[in-house]
Amino acid sequence: MIAYLCAIGIIALIYCLLALGLNLQFGLTRLVNFGVVAFFAVGAYTSGLLSLQGVPLPLSFLAAGVLSGLLALPIGLLSLRLRDDYLAIVTLGFSEAVRISIQQESWLTHGVQGLPGLPKLFASWGGAASDMAIFATLLVLVALVSWGTVRLARSPFGRLLKAIGDDEAALSALGKDPAWFKVQVFMLGAALAGLAGAFYAHFITFITPEQFIPLITFYVWMGLVMGGAGTVRGAVFGSLLLMVFLEGSRFAKDWVPGVSEVGMASLRLAAVGLALILVTLYRPNGLFGGKAK
Repeated sequence: MIAYLCAIGIIALIYCLLALGLNLQFGLTRLVNFGVVAFFAVGAYTSGLLSLQGVPLPLSFLAAGVLSGLLALPIGLLSLRLRDDYLAIVTLGFSEAVRISIQQESWLTHGVQGLPGLPKLFASWGGAASDMAIFATLLVLVALVSWGTVRLARSPFGRLLKAIGDDEAALSALGKDPAWFKVQVFMLGAALAGLAGAFYAHFITFITPEQFIPLITFYVWMGLVMGGAGTVRGAVFGSLLLMVFLEGSRFAKDWVPGVSEVGMASLRLAAVGLALILVTLYRPNGLFGGKAK
């Protein structure tokens, strides 16, 4: 039971990292990124491939974050020309292009067979101790990223990002060019997603293209919207609440007779959608909505 709870906690903290990256992009700057899972996948495969070649894990993790951030550069440049719905469509298409590329380029990624046998973080510590160490590392990392996001939001740079999200035209009229700032924040959020992907790869130790579907992106969005976009606590606690709900509802089939596993999966998604609608109606700023704190 403890091992199961620890595993759920690790996945929840990985989603917190993804939500914190998206919070920088959308919560502060209002950049609609529906391609979060693309950078998550790039981070996972970058770290996984490098580690299989004998590269030490710290360097593999660093490369995962850097490459994901660099891959976000052209999308960030596109964000200068596209707004809202159009940027969302482009990023969604980009995420599918990345997944299909991973699936097709079997010479590099092994295609649909995936990458088995990835080295696990703290593997020498043993099963339970290794998971606890991963959980503790992620907990510290989420705390540091949260603290850094709060400091960033209160800095002149953060206030400029929020001004871009509030009224970009007014900011331009004051003589500030928002272009490079938008690119920077898009790359920073993507780098966090890549780092989350590296943690995911070296916790699961086996990755395939089918693990990186658009549903992952929408889970991250659900957590952020329910918690409250623009707030650190909204990103963190919204993601945690979503994961608790998704995992806790797995046991609901024991209380609902006559419902199959497939039917229960559909009911879970419907319940998440209903929760999102209710939050949108009655708490439009999210459960922890407000200014970034």
